Amino acid sequence: MSSFGTLFKVTTYGESHCKSVGCIVENVPPGLDITEADIQPQLSRRRPGQSDLTTARDEKDRVEIQSGTEFGVTLGTPIGMVIKNQDQRPHDYSEMDDYPRPSHADLTYLLKYGVKASSGGGRSSARETIGRVAAGAIAEKYLYQAFGIEIVGFVSSVGTVHLENVTDLLNTLSRVQVDQYPTRCPDTCTSEKMTRRILEAKANQDSIGGTVTCVIRNAPSGLGEPCFDKLEAKLAHAMLSIPATKAFEIGSGFGGCQFPGSQHNDVYQMGEKGLTTFTNNSGGVQGGISNGEHIYFKVGFKSPATIGLAQKTASYAGVQGELKAKGRHDPCVVPRAVPIVEAMAAMVIMEYVIFWLG
Repeated sequence: MSSFGTLFKVTTYGESHCKSVGCIVENVPPGLDITEADIQPQLSRRRPGQSDLTTARDEKDRVEIQSGTEFGVTLGTPIGMVIKNQDQRPHDYSEMDDYPRPSHADLTYLLKYGVKASSGGGRSSARETIGRVAAGAIAEKYLYQAFGIEIVGFVSSVGTVHLENVTDLLNTLSRVQVDQYPTRCPDTCTSEKMTRRILEAKANQDSIGGTVTCVIRNAPSGLGEPCFDKLEAKLAHAMLSIPATKAFEIGSGFGGCQFPGSQHNDVYQMGEKGLTTFTNNSGGVQGGISNGEHIYFKVGFKSPATIGLAQKTASYAGVQGELKAKGRHDPCVVPRAVPIVEAMAAMVIMEYVIFWLG
């Protein structure tokens, strides 16, 4: 399926090397001030070619709003957005005619549909996420103006290099602070270590994975539905739909499984606005419903599948051979994945808010 959400519905289109990519966004509230200038900053954060840590593909990713607004104000009708592909090199993928790339979607798409895109990854390419980021930017503006909701993502690990004391950053960290670092890890020492690790992978024509942590601040309590539409379940669905994701955890996550309830429970205390929790191991969600605390989670991204290092593998015909992929690819996706994670988080919260408002 190429659509996400029902009340705030986003449909994306496009492949890695087609003429354009984009999206249609339905049920955006009327009267919201929206222009390309509101959307472009997030697309620019996601675009390739930002630094030596990313792919060299040179796409400006300029968004054009095609419908749903007039004089910079939403009409309540579907908003169509298009972003044209400019730096296409489909000939870089000639090796895919004979070999499915290990751990990529070439073979599974062929087995499922009987045909696959001859260049790039088709719909499995991360280029598809441009439409998500454009849609997410609209949701983010509405959520901030209506509720003061802030969504900030950052890189919390690359390979075995981990950012310490992550939860200490959740209260005040801003996107401006995150973007001061090419890795989008908001700590000088850790960011430098991550840079060296990514450049090492790049020099070896290899790749490396990592994690993105995201916090949603000022979300109202009451978002989420029992039993199958729990807030964390929708967030997990959203995050694991992003290309290259392999893991999701909310709050204390897997680490919290090591502690007894007496140490892990979030006990209550009386605050200025009523009961709050003294700790937030739950990640702002209890019983699948937001409790008014910061919602925070972590998303795991695997090492990019397409690498220049020669690999012993088999062709579509089953003949053993060697594949050395060409093309321009990220040695690590997590720095560019940050705005994608933020966008998907915004889309989930927007869906619940529209339902919550009735």
